[in-house]
Amino acid sequence: MENITNLSYKNSKMRAKDIALIGLLSATITGGKLALSFIPNVEIVTLLFIIYANVFGIKRTFLVSLIFTTTEIFIYGFSTWLIVYYFVWPLLVVLSGTLGKKVKSEYGFAILGGIYGLGFGAFFAVAESFFYGWAYGITYWVRGLPFDIIHGVSNFILILILFKPLQKVISHQGKRIILD
Repeated sequence: MENITNLSYKNSKMRAKDIALIGLLSATITGGKLALSFIPNVEIVTLLFIIYANVFGIKRTFLVSLIFTTTEIFIYGFSTWLIVYYFVWPLLVVLSGTLGKKVKSEYGFAILGGIYGLGFGAFFAVAESFFYGWAYGITYWVRGLPFDIIHGVSNFILILILFKPLQKVISHQGKRIILD
C-alpha cells in the first residue's frame, strides 16, 4: 500500500498545502456523509477515514477527524453524541493508520469497518450511560442493534468493493498534491 505521509513533513511544520489538503479531505467526508444520509446507517465516512489514514498518514487524518466532528456540530447541533464522535473517529484513524502497516488487503480493512459499524452503538451506549444511567445505556444499545447490524454489514461491503479503486485514485492524486 502506498503511503505518502512523510513526503511533506519537513521539520514537522505544516505547509499551506497540508492545510488546504486537510480542509479538502474534511469537506469530502462531510459531503459523503450528507450524500448518503437518506439511507439509515449506510455511510462512506468509515471508508474514507481508513483510506485517508493510510494514504495521508495519521497526523493529517487525525486533524481531518476533528474538523469533521466540529463541522457536524454546526450541521446537527450540540448533544451527547458529540463526545463519542470526538473519540470514535480519531480512534478509527489511529487504528487504520497503525493496521495499514500490517494489512495489505481490502479484506482486513473491510473487517475493521464491519466491526466498527457493529460496535458503533456500543460506543454511544457507554456515553449515554454516564449521563442517564446504565439501564438507559443498555436499552439504547439494544434498541439500536438492528441499525448497528446494517452499519457493520454496509461498512464491510462498501470497503470490500470501493477500498482498492478509491485508495488507488486518492493515493495517485495525493502524490500530485503533496509533491507539487
